[in-house]
Amino acid sequence: MLLGKETRLNRLRNGTSGKMLSVAMDHGMAMGYDRLPPGLEMVPRVLPQVIEGRPDALVFQKGMAMHCLPPFAGQVPWMMQSTLFVPHITNVDHQVAYVEDAIALGADAVAMTITVGDDTSGSLAAMLGRLVREAMPVGLPVVAHIYAKGDQVPPGQEFALNWVRYAARVGVEMGVDIVKVSYTGSPETFAEVVETCPVPVVAAGGPRLSSTEEVLTMVRGVMDAGATGITIGRNVWGEKHILPVMAALRAIIHQDASVAEAVETYREGLVEG
Repeated sequence: MLLGKETRLNRLRNGTSGKMLSVAMDHGMAMGYDRLPPGLEMVPRVLPQVIEGRPDALVFQKGMAMHCLPPFAGQVPWMMQSTLFVPHITNVDHQVAYVEDAIALGADAVAMTITVGDDTSGSLAAMLGRLVREAMPVGLPVVAHIYAKGDQVPPGQEFALNWVRYAARVGVEMGVDIVKVSYTGSPETFAEVVETCPVPVVAAGGPRLSSTEEVLTMVRGVMDAGATGITIGRNVWGEKHILPVMAALRAIIHQDASVAEAVETYREGLVEG
């Protein structure tokens, strides 16, 4: 492996645990035409709180990074998202940023989201393959966010083991360095995704959950499955109390805390806040 790539990957991983807690803040165009992502309406206002929560990395689209990250340059690693989709066509991803952008903006990795499970899957996988080829000579890690949302995916099966396992395999076959996929709902099934994927697997935080305990239970299951970590968005910046949530997440991911211990960490954070 190129020294540059290994150096950047090490920046994304926690120096003590080797795991990764990243916060995705690349939402915007995909959430809907009539509203901004609830909790992320004012990125410059929420970003300092997220950074204070000590994530291992952030995920941004290039434009928001250009405008909001300069005051925090060098304080936290970040990954540049290179694709987006529009709200009424969620299964087609469009590339809007490139390796040159990531290098110029100081990103530690470039991310790309693609969909599997429909007629566009081949062309989207080819787009990911090209990104890997372009990133390789400059030692830039590629993180693939891969979701089963195509019309060949039966209703309600987006999180099924067979589809999530397939999504991870597509990323591996294209040569990515980290695969981010949906959580299958149980540590037993997600463990099969991890075991059959020869590159590090991180789970997506997914939709907004109803309680902090539910979020922590999901993250505990992800880590019990042997995953490298989680990339979470709405269940952090959509929270009223960001710092206690981040403390609880760090407790599970980096200190191997139980759900009960993480809940206690969260409650202690509420009192201190």
